[in-house]
Amino acid sequence: MTVANLRVVGFVVSELLKQQARSEHEYDLFHFRDRDGIEVDIVVELRDGSVLAFEVKAGSTVKSEHFRGLRFLRDRLGDRFLGGYVLNTASRGVAFGDRLGALPISALSEL
Repeated sequence: MTVANLRVVGFVVSELLKQQARSEHEYDLFHFRDRDGIEVDIVVELRDGSVLAFEVKAGSTVKSEHFRGLRFLRDRLGDRFLGGYVLNTASRGVAFGDRLGALPISALSEL
């Protein structure tokens, strides 16, 4: 992970923690990594066990490989998986399949 990406991930986690304090929904934040190296930057687990997951990228280009960890969680969690998103610096979002998409980092304020 690049230094730029680490900073952006830190910013996103900070924003989610700020939102957590004023959210009507209780949730916990996690990082996911398995023994095979599949990882997801941020996993949000709601009190009912449902999950949102985020990969964070410092650039605006979104590639299919950015969804590897998100697909893994979606396939393992089934209906508990609400959605997985690649947060990036692009100006608009785009769908990438079943419960997967890319969103601008600015969309955090709308979550």
